[in-house]
Amino acid sequence: MNGARIWYCRSPIAGRADAGGTVQEMTATEVLTTTRTVRRRLDLDRPVDRATILECIGVALQAPTGGNVERWRWIVVEDLHQKAALGELYRRASMPAFMRERDSASTDATRRVYEDAIGLAQNLDRVPVIVIPCCLGVPPIDAAGAAGFFGSILPAAWSFQLALRVRGLGSAYTSAILARAGELREILSLPVDVTPAAMIPVGYTLGTRFRPARRSDPVDVTYIDRWESIRADGTAGA
Repeated sequence: MNGARIWYCRSPIAGRADAGGTVQEMTATEVLTTTRTVRRRLDLDRPVDRATILECIGVALQAPTGGNVERWRWIVVEDLHQKAALGELYRRASMPAFMRERDSASTDATRRVYEDAIGLAQNLDRVPVIVIPCCLGVPPIDAAGAAGFFGSILPAAWSFQLALRVRGLGSAYTSAILARAGELREILSLPVDVTPAAMIPVGYTLGTRFRPARRSDPVDVTYIDRWESIRADGTAGA
């Protein structure tokens, strides 16, 4: 795969159930508008075949990357003990904030989001596969350098999630665990010059139907030429 390496935390359990999934016929717009953050609807009992994960990473490696250097690396965590360690660390990193946000939520929709996030944290150990995209090197301090550094892996991470979607799998892009980067490095045996960019739990979904989310009208969030000047519909900005 273009020289990119994929690291595994292998499970000691022999044998893998065939994924049995086929690529769904979906338009590009449908894939882009229905690839949701899946937490509550991950199937925690159905195994995910490693070949399917590799296939999706192969798709991800077609994403644009800074200088075409391909500094991406992927850790695929399957081992039960590794997942348990990540789950315990993720709960310590995220649960206080998730519970605080849930309890202070001003809408039912926001409250449900954090209830689902808490549920994922509580069950991370049971997620079939956890994928951690990484970058070779360390992020620069300046804003432009940092943007380019993470901009060389984040498009690939999103492409990976899109590839999962058309194969009947769901995922959640999470980053709270990065607040405890030192402990994460220990669990994954990461060298000091490798930077984890996210943690992506992966599993088949309970049901395959997902709808576009309710989002702002593009006109309400788009200005022409300069900040808060003329909106895209020609009216004055806010």
